[in-house]
Amino acid sequence: MEITLKESTIVRPAQDTPKGSLFNSNIDLVMVRCHIPTVCFYKPDGCSNFYDPVKLKEALSKSLVPFYPIAGRLGLDENGRLEIVCNAEGVLFVEAETTSVMDQFIGDFSDNSQVNSRLVPQVDCSGGISSHPLLVLQVTTFKCGGVCLGVGLHHTLGDGATTLHFLNSWAATTRGISPRIAPFMDRTLLRARVPPTPKFHHVEYEPSPSMKTTTSHSISTSDSSQTDNLSPSNVFAFKLTTDQLNILKAKPNIANADDTTKYSTYSVLTAHIWRCISKARGLSNDQATKLYIPIDGRSRLNPPLPRGYFGNVIFHATPIAQAGDLESEPFTDTIKRIDEQLKQANDEYLKSAIDYIEKVPDLSPLVRGSHTFRCPNLVVNSWLRLPIYDVDFGWGRGIYMRPANVVQEGIIYVLPSPTNDGSLSLVTRLDTSHAKLFQTFFYDF
Repeated sequence: MEITLKESTIVRPAQDTPKGSLFNSNIDLVMVRCHIPTVCFYKPDGCSNFYDPVKLKEALSKSLVPFYPIAGRLGLDENGRLEIVCNAEGVLFVEAETTSVMDQFIGDFSDNSQVNSRLVPQVDCSGGISSHPLLVLQVTTFKCGGVCLGVGLHHTLGDGATTLHFLNSWAATTRGISPRIAPFMDRTLLRARVPPTPKFHHVEYEPSPSMKTTTSHSISTSDSSQTDNLSPSNVFAFKLTTDQLNILKAKPNIANADDTTKYSTYSVLTAHIWRCISKARGLSNDQATKLYIPIDGRSRLNPPLPRGYFGNVIFHATPIAQAGDLESEPFTDTIKRIDEQLKQANDEYLKSAIDYIEKVPDLSPLVRGSHTFRCPNLVVNSWLRLPIYDVDFGWGRGIYMRPANVVQEGIIYVLPSPTNDGSLSLVTRLDTSHAKLFQTFFYDF
């Protein structure tokens, strides 16, 4: 695929914005410190001015006024704590085109993961944390008239909800509509208590289990300094139809007719994924495996955070099990492991987590990265409740949205169907030696 870059522009806020620094909560500080790349595809509507880059950039500039930290840079305060320097240096907006047609990129993620990475601007971090924009954007037009919006937002700025809040505000401004919800910038709402008083054992911030030995399907070792590319890996996609999902969700009740508990789609699906990937990796029976379950704390905190809160509110529940137990125990027992952890994540637990981080003298081991989720561990990120297809610049709903790439082994995204037909897709990076086995186990229910 040939992509021609037509123009690169630094877009700054349309008017003066507050200067100074924005506090990062402890939750912001432990997020993976990189840009999260996503792509969303739009069909042409037949109008000659379907895509107007001038209009997009003008609306972007206006949107950066209320969302002014996005136009800033990362920095360090006098104590070496990471902060956002609000200096209005701007975001990167790239215009590109290709002679390819968009249909080649809809559906089969695995064949196009490297190409998709070129639909989002690459960030050069060699100049230090203050040298690059925190938001990079690329609009690529296709021969068929369709458009791809590539977005890379630095995770320190915010999570998926914050990213979509900004994109929806930008899209509304492009359409000439005032955004419904203003961003709420006071991140000190998630400041630790004084003094910090953690009341729980926060295993989610303890080191992930390492491999005991090399298995038949993995070359991972217990050396925490190992490189990210331990063995060949690739991005794979697996789709579940509505019928398949309903069969899977019915399994707990079939296995135990006396149990009338209704488990969430996430709990059932994640339990199935955890069991399948542990088998596919060939983990020994006594190998510990840690499952990271991202939790949006916005509605769990008391009082709830204000609408439009700008930042990261992603906590984690982390059940740990022996691989042999996952393989031998009833499916319902694995689901209960997940369900119990989710129920524990109430207001007091989340505030305890913030306090726990506050008492750690060196946060480096707590910052999420490839060492956190790789074999024998994993994280299952659900985007099922995020309105990922609702960002409308006047082009209608997106017809397909996904991560542009999955850069770390052990990360799994669960994506809703763009047609709202009840189906879903998994997108993940797996060791190539694990992928076929995972596929076999995943569809065996």
